[in-house]
Amino acid sequence: MTTTTRAAWERRVEELWSSFDDHAPADFLARAEALAAELPPGDAVALYELASAHDALDREEEAASLYRRALAAGLPGERRRQAVVQLGSTLRNLGRTEESIALLAAERKAVSDELDGAVAAFLSLSLADAGREREALSLALTALVPHLPRYGRSLTAYARDLAGGGGAAG
Repeated sequence: MTTTTRAAWERRVEELWSSFDDHAPADFLARAEALAAELPPGDAVALYELASAHDALDREEEAASLYRRALAAGLPGERRRQAVVQLGSTLRNLGRTEESIALLAAERKAVSDELDGAVAAFLSLSLADAGREREALSLALTALVPHLPRYGRSLTAYARDLAGGGGAAG
């Protein structure tokens, strides 16, 4: 697939997602499947987009499998981290909380970018589901601090106290 053709494919994927609410679930999934089928079998990006479509339609088991396949296929760039966040959320929804915590905690340590807050938010939800509410709140507050023009110092101290003095989760 040429760069121009790939760019056109990406635009059509973006258009499909922007019209998500305009489609019945079966129609949306059929369109996502058709787009994915345009790329070679096993293409990491196609697998990711298909996983996301299943996830958006509350088909978590299918989504989890596809996210794993996309990651194993070498999903590149920003989509890789998005897939990890979305897989972590999906695992939590499937009741596989400890697996979600392990995945998201490892991701939190692996890289830092504009998705740091999303990683922290979904990790916080999983920690809360695991009965680790104080750790979850500590992590959420720590993630919030960079967005506050004031009170960062005190919220950082409170977050540390919530976590038992050892700092935030993960």
